[in-house]
Amino acid sequence: MKIGQVAREAGVSVDAVRFYERRGILPVARRRPSGYRVFDAAAVERIRMAKSLQELGFTLDEIVDALAAHDRGGATCDSERWRLEAVVDRIDAKIAELGRARRAAVETLGDCRAGCCRLAHPHAG
Repeated sequence: MKIGQVAREAGVSVDAVRFYERRGILPVARRRPSGYRVFDAAAVERIRMAKSLQELGFTLDEIVDALAAHDRGGATCDSERWRLEAVVDRIDAKIAELGRARRAAVETLGDCRAGCCRLAHPHAG
């Protein structure tokens, strides 16, 4: 498969396919004598898997590591569950951080409505 076909079938740009290849998500493609990359059909599935992991909240490095564990063989739900647990922990921390930011914004909004606007007078308080 040429890179454009891989990109279309995987729902990404050609630049994304190149990026995934550089980052190790895709194996380095064979090259034709003309220099064009040639991918096998598994590249499409691999990109789709990477996108699915990204939508779950995995970082790019975590995706590379998870796919490498799969490639080595022997990866099971039991052996890999910790990866998803780490993602859930990170999401929980982010939710807590957003909760704190929201509470501070609501408090500041209340102060503004009461005539004690911290935005107009940042050192008031």
